Amino acid sequence: MAISDDRTGNESSQSSSDIVIRDMYMADLDAVMGIESHSFPTPWSRNAFQTELLENTFATYLVVEFHGKVVAYGGMWIILDEAHVTNVAVHPDYRGHHLGEAIMMGLIERAKHAGVVRMTLEVRRSNLVAQNLYNKLGFVQLGVRRGYYTDTREDAFIMWKDPL
Repeated sequence: MAISDDRTGNESSQSSSDIVIRDMYMADLDAVMGIESHSFPTPWSRNAFQTELLENTFATYLVVEFHGKVVAYGGMWIILDEAHVTNVAVHPDYRGHHLGEAIMMGLIERAKHAGVVRMTLEVRRSNLVAQNLYNKLGFVQLGVRRGYYTDTREDAFIMWKDPL
């Protein structure tokens, strides 16, 4: 797996040349919207992603390419020395291949490169697969946001990774 930082030209190799992690571009939005609609009951709009990519100076979004096809993505906001993961999704056809872990590792590496010292995210109480991944990566649950998800009023666990 290659994790590419388009801003520095640095790349770190991990295991398989079939997987590339890179910045998300506007040209990726069709694929991202497909992943989004298959992953969430209330998907983000195309406009929300466009705003993140074109206007939000705090935002960093990455995609995972598998054999040249965008199959996963993740994003975060970096504000001062903290990062907040906004979303992570893997296309259902590609789940179970550690691509969620790959995108999270890409986000963590970008955050470290930007001087981030701690990272946070919210995860649905019912999403045990994601919770297990975040625990594996060193995140710990430090709170609950009651009724956080507007579509179902489901609670979110607040998780932190400190230090990166």
